[in-house]
Amino acid sequence: MKKKRENVWLAVAGLVMNEQGEWLVVKKKYGGLKGVWSLPAGFVEAGETVDQAVQREVLEETGVTAEVGEVIGLRSGVIGAEISDNMIIFSLFCSKKIHQLQAQEEEITEVQWISPDQLERDPQVSKMIPAMIQHLRSQGLKRSPQVNPGDQFNYTSYNLFLG
Repeated sequence: MKKKRENVWLAVAGLVMNEQGEWLVVKKKYGGLKGVWSLPAGFVEAGETVDQAVQREVLEETGVTAEVGEVIGLRSGVIGAEISDNMIIFSLFCSKKIHQLQAQEEEITEVQWISPDQLERDPQVSKMIPAMIQHLRSQGLKRSPQVNPGDQFNYTSYNLFLG
């Protein structure tokens, strides 16, 4: 029996990049992202973890088998002052060579590998994608202040740089 999502939604999205640095993107057939490039994404189902959900969604929507890398973002919003809409964004890597992309017929009109430069210039792209591209480009390793790994190491100077 399928249970209704109620007023708290949990979704996942996957950023998959190929060896050329292109992003795996889809065009949905429905909803607010209908006809625009977006990341493969969908809701977490009962009985699965968020990492299982993102792997399933990427595979279902694109035909690509991918392994979860890390959490790279979180989107959280409230729809109509009533629905809590939350999405965890993961980076994924391809676990085997991709021979052919396959769009899920029920939900997806198109699936492609597209360079970040092209995606930034395309007017038919989810607003989240250019923001992600700009953030990833500007993100360097930043010094984390006041980190002491412990006196037992005898460091006279120590810096930790994190992304």
